[in-house]
Amino acid sequence: MAMFMLKGGLSIVAPSARLCAVAGSSSRFSTAVEVSATTTTAAKTIAVPTGHGTAVEQGDPTFLESVDIYFDKAATIASATPDILAHIKAYNNILKVQFPLKCANGTVELIEGYRAQHSHHRLPVKGGIRMAPNVDAEETMALAALMTFKCAVVDVPFGGAKGGIKIDPTKYSANEKESIIRRYTSELVRKSFIGPSIDVPAPDYGTGPQEMAWIKDTYEHLKPNDINGAACVTGKPLEEGGIDGRQEATGLGVFFCLRDFLDDEALVDKLGLTTGIKGKTFIVQGFGNVGRHTIDYIYDAGGLITAIAEVDGGLVAECENGIDIPALKAYHKKMGTITSFPGAKTVKFAPGILELPCDVLIPAALETQIHSGNAGNVKAKIVAEAANGPVTPLAETILEGKGVVILPDLLLNAGGVTVSYFEWLKNLNHIHFGRMSRRMEEKGQRMLINALEAELGNGHKISHEVRSQVVKGNREVDFVWSGLEETMLLSWENVKRISQERNCNYRTAAYLIAIERIATSYRVSGIFP
Repeated sequence: MAMFMLKGGLSIVAPSARLCAVAGSSSRFSTAVEVSATTTTAAKTIAVPTGHGTAVEQGDPTFLESVDIYFDKAATIASATPDILAHIKAYNNILKVQFPLKCANGTVELIEGYRAQHSHHRLPVKGGIRMAPNVDAEETMALAALMTFKCAVVDVPFGGAKGGIKIDPTKYSANEKESIIRRYTSELVRKSFIGPSIDVPAPDYGTGPQEMAWIKDTYEHLKPNDINGAACVTGKPLEEGGIDGRQEATGLGVFFCLRDFLDDEALVDKLGLTTGIKGKTFIVQGFGNVGRHTIDYIYDAGGLITAIAEVDGGLVAECENGIDIPALKAYHKKMGTITSFPGAKTVKFAPGILELPCDVLIPAALETQIHSGNAGNVKAKIVAEAANGPVTPLAETILEGKGVVILPDLLLNAGGVTVSYFEWLKNLNHIHFGRMSRRMEEKGQRMLINALEAELGNGHKISHEVRSQVVKGNREVDFVWSGLEETMLLSWENVKRISQERNCNYRTAAYLIAIERIATSYRVSGIFP
C-alpha cells in the first residue's frame, strides 16, 4: 500500500501500483517555463502563476492509482460483496503490440501500441484510441477502467476498453500515420481485439474521423464477410457510416450537465452564485474537440470565457465581456493556434491559467492537471471535469476542503460514448435515424395546421413563417441531441440523488451507481462456467 500525505496531516491510502511507469500526460501542460506572464484586464492586472510542477513531482498518486482510490472509496459503501468488487475492479485483457514502420526517409521505426479491455460484463467493450508519445500500459489501463464505469453511469450497454499508439502524430506524414493505423488495426484483428460484437474503438487524443475511417476500411478488408463491419469503430466521417452530432457530443454533454447544475437554485446558493450560465465566468483548459465545443455552447448561452489554456500557451481576456469566441475560432482556423490572438492577452505558461479567478474551471485536456501542488491556488467555485482524470485524489481533498464542487469526469464527459452508442446502433440497423419517420412527421404536422385553419374559419391562414417552424421533421442530429440530453440529464439526476441519499460527493455517487449496476449484471448472469 502507498500513503500520500497532504499538508495538515491528511492522507490518502492507495493500492499498490501494478505498474511503475508514470501515467498520464501532465508534462504537456505542466512543464515549467521560465517566463512569468502577466496580463491586464479593464479592471486590474492579473499575474498568471508560473506553476508548481507536475502531479508526480508533487507526490500524487499516478493516474491508475487514482482510479483505484476513487473506486475503493465508493466500494466501502456499495452493497456488492468483496469477491464481486474484486471481479469488477480487475482487468480482463491487456494487449501490447510492436511492429515496424518503414518511414518516408527509408528508415525503419519500431511502433508500440496497446489495447486494454477492462470489463466484459457487457459486450462489446468500448473506448477510444489515442496517439501520443507518452502512451503506456498504465495509462491505457486506467482509461479502460474509466470507460467501464462511465458506460455504466449513463446506462450505455458496453464494457470498458482503451487503446493507444506511442507516437507524436505531429511528427509523421499522413501516409505514415495511415500505415501505422492500418497495421495497428490488423494486429487488433489478428488478436480478436476489434469487431462490432467484441471491441469497438473510437477517436481520442491525437486521432479523429480520418483515423477511424482507416480502421473501418482495414477491418472490412480483413473481415469481408462481416455484414456489420461498419460498426467495428465509431467516430467515423458521415460518408463512412458516422453519425451527425458525434463531433460535438462530448462538449454538448458537458454543457447539458453544467446547465442543469447552474439552474438548480439550491445548489448554486451554497456557492454564492445566482442561477444560470449567463454572466458566469469560465476558464477552459484545452481547445481541442471537447474544449472547443464546450466553449461554443457556453458562449452561446451567455457565459463569459475569461481564459483558455492550450499546449503552446494560453489566452486571458482583456475586457469584462470575456474572449470573443467567434473571432477566436476564425483566427484558430486560419493560424492553427490560439496564441497571439489579437483579442486577448497571450501568456506563455498555460498551466498558471488554472489558478486565475473564475466561477467554473473546465479542464478539457489530459489527466492529472490539478494536483496537490496547484489545487490550493485554484480559485474556481466549480471544477467541471470535461477531461478524463484531470483531478488527483489529493487535489480533490484540497478542493473540497475549500468548498469547491467537482462535477466528475465519469458523468460529465460521457456524451462522446453515448453518441458512439447511437452510431453503433445506426450501423447495426443499416439505416440513419429519421429516414423512416421524417416525412411522416411533416405530413402529420401539415395536417394539424390545416385542421387548425379550418377550425378557425373565415379564411384564416397560418403564416408561412409559423408554418415552416411547425412543419419540420426530425433530422438525424435532432434524434442524437435529444437522446444525448435525455441520457445526460437522467444520469445527472441519479448522481445528484445518490449523493444526497448517501451523503457523499458526486464522484463517489457516480462510482457507486456504476459499481451497483455492474454487480447486478454479474449476479443476474452468473459466473461462467
